[in-house]
Amino acid sequence: MRQAEIIRKTNETDICLRFSPDGTGRADVDTGIGFLDHMLTLFACHGRFDLFVRCKGDVRVDDHHSAEDIGIALGMALKQALGDKRGIARYGSCILPMDEALVLTAADLSGRAFLGFDVRFPTEKVGSFDTELVKEFWLAFVRESALTLHVRLLTGENSHHIAEGIFKSAARSLRQAVAPDAAIGNEIPSSKGAL
Repeated sequence: MRQAEIIRKTNETDICLRFSPDGTGRADVDTGIGFLDHMLTLFACHGRFDLFVRCKGDVRVDDHHSAEDIGIALGMALKQALGDKRGIARYGSCILPMDEALVLTAADLSGRAFLGFDVRFPTEKVGSFDTELVKEFWLAFVRESALTLHVRLLTGENSHHIAEGIFKSAARSLRQAVAPDAAIGNEIPSSKGAL
């Protein structure tokens, strides 16, 4: 079973994260940020990933450091769990409706970090969570996982629904991308022979 554990401690956050792309969607998440807990639980469920997260962060300042550093740790875990990416599908995409919101995501486990994020949130906050941190989380995640990820909001009016659609759609895109591809067998899915 592919899996990874990341222990990351800085002056701003103390994180323990365990991740498996070969899971059942089981999540045990306590980030100190209720809305982020909700998003990561949805991510695990819709990706069929097993995810354990504990974060003690400086949320008395704001949620930024915790959201970004959890993105870093999760990206590190994905990269570690996939190793040389031998035998994976590599690509995945999903257009996902979340009530009035419609989100498109497309992922390529290319080894090249890029985030295309064409999303405008109607509000600055969902509860006490800054909606700008959704992009910060995914930016940190793609940098550490060396993933190309495109996120497009096709339509949407409710910030909670938009954020939820992003996490669910990205999870489903990644679920496709990390899945074993029988046609590839034990090969690395690149004409270059490396990702």
